[in-house]
Amino acid sequence: MTLSDRATARLAFARHALADPALSLEPASADASFRSYWRGLSAGVSQIVMDAPPEHEDIEPWLDIAGRLRRAGLNAPEVRALDREQGFILMSDLGNQPLLSALHEASVESLYGAALDALFALQTRGDTSGLPDYDEARLVAEMELMPTWFLQRHLGFTPECEQWDIIESAFRALADNALAQPKVLVHRDFHSRNLMVRQPALGVIDFQDAVRGPITYDLASLLRDCYIAWPQERVYGWLEAYRQRLADAGLIAVDGARFRRWFDLMGVQRHIKVLGIFCRLNYRDGKPGYRADLPLVWRYVREVGSEYDAIRPLIALIERAIGKRRLHLPRPPE
Repeated sequence: MTLSDRATARLAFARHALADPALSLEPASADASFRSYWRGLSAGVSQIVMDAPPEHEDIEPWLDIAGRLRRAGLNAPEVRALDREQGFILMSDLGNQPLLSALHEASVESLYGAALDALFALQTRGDTSGLPDYDEARLVAEMELMPTWFLQRHLGFTPECEQWDIIESAFRALADNALAQPKVLVHRDFHSRNLMVRQPALGVIDFQDAVRGPITYDLASLLRDCYIAWPQERVYGWLEAYRQRLADAGLIAVDGARFRRWFDLMGVQRHIKVLGIFCRLNYRDGKPGYRADLPLVWRYVREVGSEYDAIRPLIALIERAIGKRRLHLPRPPE
């Protein structure tokens, strides 16, 4: 189906679902996959259409997780119409203000408080039955994107045999850290671009890749966001308050030092993966905007990873590979 045919089918679906032959649709957003989102106003109410081409996207995980989140009390989109064969979903509109655009010194405490409330509901009430496990194979496969797309494709650096040993040893430590943690429903992209400023609670979007996995994964996604950074002492303050909340709820029984280690190394695992993903989005998918966020992601990996003996050799290896490169710039043509 051509783009024009797709647009015609999308509009026909929305007009039929809303019984509004005059409806028009405008781009709302696009994400890192083949999905796109479109906004229309019908009878004074804003609606969103998700367009997920079936040859590229399966909408069933989105539908499944949306239901789980809503049953857990989170403000996820409400499905109002559905065409499985064509890959269209009509849903409630959670607005066009992501948390990222609303964050500043005066708002951060209240907005992060709301985000942590949503995360707590997700982790204490989210149903994980039947979800895929965030197992060793998945954790390692994600990290392997980094040497392929960041080291080799972006930096032009191919590790030698002994350097692969360093990489694999660090990956082993990071996977072991993740697998040692209690398991909860994990959104996998719980950060400031996927939380919408909305009353009475922040809206939650882009959750279709949810799994059953480590309790600190989404916490690291939020507090060590790929798109905005906060001082370490503030991050660790939020972390400790949340640890106490989890302990009071009976979800964990570890002290602050152990929980901080879980969180730190979980964040390193995530950001190693993201280094690879952002470079893949640039070189394979033609989405260069993510390169601008590489310096912050690498900063997290370097600063946090350097604190841990098992990760420090990997940090030194990546530093040598980067050299004097400015990470946001593409690799020069050969």
